[in-house]
Amino acid sequence: MVPASMRAPLVGLLAAATLVLSGCGGSPTADDNGDGGKGSPKGTTAAEKFYKKYNGMSDDERRDALVKAAQEEGEFNLYTSMTAEVADEVTGAFSDEFDVDVNLYRASSETVLQRVLQEQKAGYHGSDAIESNATEMFALEKEGYLADYSGTRRDEVQDAGTFDGWTATRFNLFAPSWNTKLVKSGEQPTSWEDLADPKWDGQLSMELEDYDWYLTLYKYWQDQGKSDDEINGLFSQMADGAKIVKGHTVQGELMSAGQFSVTASNYSYLVEQQKRTGAPVDYLPFVQPVIARPNGIGLLRTAEHPAAAMLFTDWILSEEGQKVLVDLGLTPSIPIAGAEDPLAGVDVIPVDVAEILNNSDKWSKQYAKVVEGGEVVESE
Repeated sequence: MVPASMRAPLVGLLAAATLVLSGCGGSPTADDNGDGGKGSPKGTTAAEKFYKKYNGMSDDERRDALVKAAQEEGEFNLYTSMTAEVADEVTGAFSDEFDVDVNLYRASSETVLQRVLQEQKAGYHGSDAIESNATEMFALEKEGYLADYSGTRRDEVQDAGTFDGWTATRFNLFAPSWNTKLVKSGEQPTSWEDLADPKWDGQLSMELEDYDWYLTLYKYWQDQGKSDDEINGLFSQMADGAKIVKGHTVQGELMSAGQFSVTASNYSYLVEQQKRTGAPVDYLPFVQPVIARPNGIGLLRTAEHPAAAMLFTDWILSEEGQKVLVDLGLTPSIPIAGAEDPLAGVDVIPVDVAEILNNSDKWSKQYAKVVEGGEVVESE
């Protein structure tokens, strides 16, 4: 659990909160102070009263009661930054199991955050639950939009995945990857330092906004005894001639097509999905330590379909839901009995959540200066 005292403004992300949607309709969930739902509601909302009641139930009683209430609602609205394939598989499995429709809004994590902030500021409560990246989830919790959620499902998530207002559903693993047609076996990078090798000049890609990866690797190198000058030199050498791409999915597609040979910090599950389709890409053996960032789910305080949203949250954190993620190549937040552990024997370090909370603006600006040394490449 992250202490409240550690929360600092997420300057770049929360700038979106100044934007307001025009012409938004809809009836927000009423709250005790009757402010019409503008911004973060004061007092206890109707959805929060619902969650509090169900948070205290036993597993079987809670599941039975939630299924009945969710089927009466018939649907709920999920905003997520999952890839289209993952989102479709996950929501389809849930709907098939419970006969509850999922109205899905899928976009980049930054776009999901901006939409929620805009809607909430305008008093329009379009989303019942959010599933997205750690940084964006922290921003929503800081604004006071996420409700308390507890129970057995959350208790089974490791400590690195439980936070005020939201719970990790999965972990994105930052890992170097490569095009197997362009990089022969045995020539791939075997350490993070290898990415600074001049042989990759013009052949290495870095993602435009991976400052959480950058700060975690930076601090790891500090802990290993490297000086700031040495670390800055390594990143500068990586960026020299690098192809800078916005979006990990696009980055993977361009690497598969041969636009560059190596990617510094793509998500391993995206590379795995491409690999399963026969694309000439790989990320194994892992470059260690693997850097893991939690992605998670939060319930909105203003949810208009609280039962279905809570049922979905319980389900995606259950063995049923987690297995769907595993089958898609993702790393679950809860161990699955009998499933092979893809990280057995692998050194894993979590993204430095505390540092993101305290100094996100510093690190995002610092990383922006690093990638200025590369060439921005866009998909055709």
